Amino acid sequence: MKKAALLLLATFVAIIVFSQEEQKHKLPSVEIKNVNGIPFNTSDIDNDGDPVIISFWALWCKPCIRELNTISDVYPDWQDETGVKLYAVSIDDVRSSSKVLPFANGNDWDYEILLDPNKDFARAMNVNLIPHMFILDGEGNIVWQHTSFAEGGELEVIETVRKIAAGEELSQ
Repeated sequence: MKKAALLLLATFVAIIVFSQEEQKHKLPSVEIKNVNGIPFNTSDIDNDGDPVIISFWALWCKPCIRELNTISDVYPDWQDETGVKLYAVSIDDVRSSSKVLPFANGNDWDYEILLDPNKDFARAMNVNLIPHMFILDGEGNIVWQHTSFAEGGELEVIETVRKIAAGEELSQ
């Protein structure tokens, strides 16, 4: 009887750990908007099996802008090589949100721009500092993240994307 109870307990614990692990690595479902004000659910972030980059940023964040401008210079090459798609999620408040699209256009950002003025998506992703970047594999699993930006940081990003696109496992 003790063995059966112990086996049942071990199974229960394994199920809980496994389900938490799955939830921890999947993208949360949060209603935000695109730059045209159209509702967008974050569970719709997809790239037909190719990697996805999600970058949280704001108009007032100089490192965020440097990071997105640096990536913008090489983004077409990244897309050709890996098929990656970048979603730039602005956490600017409602008063500043109208400036996001003109700013992105002025910088020639060819990204999907999303607005998270209440920071609901940012909270769901545990974003406390920006820039904060996440990379998803082709199945929508969060497999890599980092905060801050330093010159040359985009090289680590593309190396990670290349590994994901090639189906390689990332080292922890």
